[in-house]
Amino acid sequence: MEIELTVNDIQFKTLVEPDEMLLDTLRRLGFKSVKRGCDTTSCGICSVIVDGKLVPSCSYYSVRAAGKSVLTVEGIQEEARRIGAYLTAEGAEQCGFCSPGLVMAVYAMKNELRNPTLADIKHYLAGNMCRCSGYEGQHRGILKYLEVCGNASQ
Repeated sequence: MEIELTVNDIQFKTLVEPDEMLLDTLRRLGFKSVKRGCDTTSCGICSVIVDGKLVPSCSYYSVRAAGKSVLTVEGIQEEARRIGAYLTAEGAEQCGFCSPGLVMAVYAMKNELRNPTLADIKHYLAGNMCRCSGYEGQHRGILKYLEVCGNASQ
């Protein structure tokens, strides 16, 4: 079936299978930041934002995205670099595989939560797996990023 969707403010018409996941559609359309991790919604690696809400694209049917706005890391490159700089400055060493999903989660959290505490951040990011870091550097970097954005608890 043919669907229309908007990805990073670009309109697409594309053919999808009824059971095709958004992850596969996005990768076919060239959005390589969206990666396959677990296919069970438990790792966060494939996270994208659909109409303002963070979703795991590995379990989100492409037909559900028809007529909606999808945002990937390619659509927030400048902000992704800022988030990454804060993570790096706090020693959150990462191989990069999970980074796009984490960046999308941080971006969504910044827009969704007001003045989150460290506990709020940990809860929000509970579904984002990273095998390279111990999470503490990530949490410090995210707190500093949110403080600079004017969206963190003191």
